[in-house]
Amino acid sequence: MTTVTLGPEGTYSHRAAQAVTDDEISFSESVTAIVEAVASGEAERGVVPVENSIEGSVTESLDAFAEYDVAVVEEIITPIRHALLAQDESFSLVASHAQALAQCRGWLDEHYPGVNVEAVASTARGVERARGDADIAAIGHPENATNGTELKVLAEDIQDQSSNATRFVVVAPTSERSEAGGKTSFIVYPDVDYPGLLLELLEPFADRDINLTRVESRPSGERLGDYVFHIDISAGLYEQRTQDALADIEDIAEKGWVRRLGSYDSQTVVN
Repeated sequence: MTTVTLGPEGTYSHRAAQAVTDDEISFSESVTAIVEAVASGEAERGVVPVENSIEGSVTESLDAFAEYDVAVVEEIITPIRHALLAQDESFSLVASHAQALAQCRGWLDEHYPGVNVEAVASTARGVERARGDADIAAIGHPENATNGTELKVLAEDIQDQSSNATRFVVVAPTSERSEAGGKTSFIVYPDVDYPGLLLELLEPFADRDINLTRVESRPSGERLGDYVFHIDISAGLYEQRTQDALADIEDIAEKGWVRRLGSYDSQTVVN
């Protein structure tokens, strides 16, 4: 089985993928490409980040789920430990993934005020840049410095919040979509707009005592002010209350569509 995730080797996505598979792992530098590869059958599994406790949702992942029909079959919560890595103390640029830079913004402002930052495709790509150029520092997992001899760990745990964690999901072909699990994700595109629409979309869950763990809107791309809603709940599709709530949602969105990404369980991986 081939699992594809964000590369190159050594990214936090790679570490999350290693926690759920012993099979071959290949790499992409685009979340959209990962989801597309699973939807087209080029890969059996994909591991993508969907949410960070500091910076919020990974919008590219949400948009890819709306564009390509895949199943979500597992959730992985990974505490994120960022370290500052460089060849020595003298550098003028910090290169890392945009999310990592944002998660360490306060620490960088305090300890390296005015330092230039550059967003790259992944934390591992930033580490590669730092290995090749003494004027560049990277933000990554502390173990990234042990995978070669060029880098030193200048500081550890530089994330602005000690509780920093990222939520990843495992995506699979739609044939593996499950109704079993403690959480469920789905997407709603009502294709209508009127006062009280969002309230109507939420009431079926409140009426059945179903907890919503995330509700987020993303532009549909069809027209200005038109939105797709991404919703996560603490209930499985196997439950009658979930089926009844989604039946109400499908009635509200009869001019649009509802995509059930599936039910799944969650695990926390410390690495």
